Amino acid sequence: MVAEREFSVRVNKKEVVSAALPIQRHCLRQSNLDLLLPPLTFGVFFCYQKTHKFFTFGYISSALKAALAESLVYYYALAGEVVQNRGGEAELLCNNRGVEFAEAFADIELNQLNLFNPDESVENKLVPCKKHGVLAVQVTELKCGGVVVGCSFDHRVADAYSANMFLVSWSEVAQAKPLSQLPCFRRSFLFPRRPGHYDLSIDAMYTLISSLPPPAAAAEPQALQTDEQSVISRIYYIESEEIIRIQSLANSQKGSAKHHRITKLQAFSAFLWKTIAAGIMSRKDYSFKNFKLGVVVDGRTRLSDGDELLKGYFGNVLSIPFGDRKIEDLQEKPLSWVANAVREFLEEAVTREHFLGLIDWVEAHRPEPALAKIYAGGEGPAVVVSSGQQFPVRKIDFGWGKPVFGSYHFHWGGQAGYVMPMPSPKGNGDWIVYMHLQKWEVELIEAHASHVFKPMTSEYLDLN
Repeated sequence: MVAEREFSVRVNKKEVVSAALPIQRHCLRQSNLDLLLPPLTFGVFFCYQKTHKFFTFGYISSALKAALAESLVYYYALAGEVVQNRGGEAELLCNNRGVEFAEAFADIELNQLNLFNPDESVENKLVPCKKHGVLAVQVTELKCGGVVVGCSFDHRVADAYSANMFLVSWSEVAQAKPLSQLPCFRRSFLFPRRPGHYDLSIDAMYTLISSLPPPAAAAEPQALQTDEQSVISRIYYIESEEIIRIQSLANSQKGSAKHHRITKLQAFSAFLWKTIAAGIMSRKDYSFKNFKLGVVVDGRTRLSDGDELLKGYFGNVLSIPFGDRKIEDLQEKPLSWVANAVREFLEEAVTREHFLGLIDWVEAHRPEPALAKIYAGGEGPAVVVSSGQQFPVRKIDFGWGKPVFGSYHFHWGGQAGYVMPMPSPKGNGDWIVYMHLQKWEVELIEAHASHVFKPMTSEYLDLN
């Protein structure tokens, strides 16, 4: 059963937490890869059951604030704010303005939270609405004594990898442990080359914002609109056996002379692509011919060239290659064919040269703002899959126990849908999948793949 219950959240206290040590005021330039991100906020939240009576809410909140202040000494970028420089580009002012920190109470118990529908239970309730600065934090006490820690990050400053690094460090500081990874803000890692050069494939992945049609000139409404086109969020779990089965099907390439091993993420992405396409075909009331799928690629390992410092690089090191295929082909061809289509478009973006070229591409077009083409939408549906397999949910222990649940929460506002698979907090190989899609896409997934995508419930999390 999926819990459904209306509840209210009362914010009892708001304050600003600054770094525990003084920080010299300075500007930190955004890298060319940071400049590809429009003003976006992404959230993350962790749910904790009540444990020992010693861990009162007052104690928990004080411990979080103290550890946050100490962590900001290392992660000083999170205590700053994004401003515009004279050229009109975003840059980070490191002025230790601090992090918004709120204490709240929610009139609900943890096992009653409808985590399947985060639009109702999480959005602007348990994950704070960031109004200023780079980071906002909210710690919420539940009726049962459980706690939810929610954070909102400015995506122009941090990608998911950077946020994960900070969250782990914050929890390590709270337990008086040495940091397992120090952040690095050395922008020279992502300096453009002189002279710069890039492959024309990047023109197919990225576009200048000025080249996009104004909203009024957008394509006329297509079929499947009205209420169905509203964007909703859902959280599912996928059992490990299903993930293995999907990967096995994706790798069953009969008669293929050249076999490439398909990863779990590639297989999952292909399955999602094919499932939605098959659902569209079954409706018979669509007007578009093609369906785009993008996959977020982290460039740190591609650019590192053996440099360990890049592992701790704090900022955005992302690219979003995508494929565009006919809906009929996605529906009719076997999963292995679709998986190979995913692998093929990913091949263009998993190299050092691609990321160096992307940096040079941005440099060649500055100060014109640009973004990933798939984010801008266009004719036909589009979905972006991000890899959250490094989401450190089981590591975010501030001293009162591991979280029983954690997830990203990303109302990113783009025309393309967004899907983030993450490891289950159970550590058993299951996946948690956050989806932010148009309502009709969610309905198709639930109609055609309910055996794979199962609604997140308190029973799954063993909450009593």
